Amino acid sequence: MHKSNPAKFKANQIFLEKETIPQEAWKATSVLQNLFRDRLEGVYLYGSAVLGGLQPESDVDILALLHGEMTEWDRKKLGSRLLEISGRVGGPGRPLEVTVACLEDISPWRFPPICRFQYGEWLRADFEADRIQPPFPSPDMAVLIRQASGASCALSGPEASTLLPTVPDTDIRRAILLSIPELTGNIRGDERNALLTFARMWYTAATGEITSKDKAAQWVLSRLSKERTVPASFASLLETARKAYLGECTDSWENLGSETEALASYMSQAVESLLKEEIRQP
Repeated sequence: MHKSNPAKFKANQIFLEKETIPQEAWKATSVLQNLFRDRLEGVYLYGSAVLGGLQPESDVDILALLHGEMTEWDRKKLGSRLLEISGRVGGPGRPLEVTVACLEDISPWRFPPICRFQYGEWLRADFEADRIQPPFPSPDMAVLIRQASGASCALSGPEASTLLPTVPDTDIRRAILLSIPELTGNIRGDERNALLTFARMWYTAATGEITSKDKAAQWVLSRLSKERTVPASFASLLETARKAYLGECTDSWENLGSETEALASYMSQAVESLLKEEIRQP
């Protein structure tokens, strides 16, 4: 079994003190180690924790890499243990988002990659009812793998970049484009996250880099300030989403449905325009 790394963890020149890593991450790592033993190649903390710090409602993002198949029993056992560890949204403890990939599925690289297992608090009711999704093609995992390879902390195993394949820029663009329709169709009830996700997409489409939600929103706000033809409400809504994400204000999206959808549509069109133009280029 792989041993955990020393007190400091490196991710692209980012250092995290051991005590700053959420306990939910350590508990999830222990569960993964005990369940998969020698088949477990690595467990990685990525996302907000290494891209600028966990915010009040940030998930603890974990990627686990295995050798071999993941059985239905494996998925059920892992799911039941993560239900016990993960904090409910708005309650005590940090919510977990745990993704499991088998190395044979992603190396050599092919798109879309296969996700062997995913747990998140939005799936809690399904897990509690023993409705666990079987392995599925996941375009979003292309972005996740790029993110974890570039900025993550190894909680078990070697640095992620030594195990993860290189994801071509073309597949990052394809993954973002494929995720837009689902995000667009699920704005109501998840307005803050949807707007900030569109901001991150726009930032990545324009720069080729992945950053935190609040930094992406700040980048988009600077662009909106230069656009004289967009409604003033666009900047106001995105700033509200950014501040609420940082815990600086309380957001309420009731009676803002049409304005929120208009902003989401504006950002999604900007993203699509950039990505489709890049795809057309030789």
